[in-house]
Amino acid sequence: MDVQQLIQEQVSTHPVALYMKGTPQFPQCGFSATAVQILKACGVGSFFSVNVLENPEIRSGIKDFANWPTIPQLYIKGEFIGGCDIMREMYQSGELQQLLAGVAAQD
Repeated sequence: MDVQQLIQEQVSTHPVALYMKGTPQFPQCGFSATAVQILKACGVGSFFSVNVLENPEIRSGIKDFANWPTIPQLYIKGEFIGGCDIMREMYQSGELQQLLAGVAAQD
């Protein structure tokens, strides 16, 4: 399975998927830490995450997958949502909470 197929499988089989630097327990950059905090503030207790620092192929492949140059990247129900800044804006407007309503308990 190539890296694009792997990423497609990951985002389509997990209701909430976050590609980040580090882990939710130990984020390795401020943007990833903020992304985790936003998800928790939306009531998402657990979610699928991929530490891109452990896999260089996924680290470069995820940027191609969504045509988005930065990490973290959030996917909800297989759909690319955005990075940290977009998550923050959507959280402040209430849009992210609406997207995540009912999804959090599924993972």
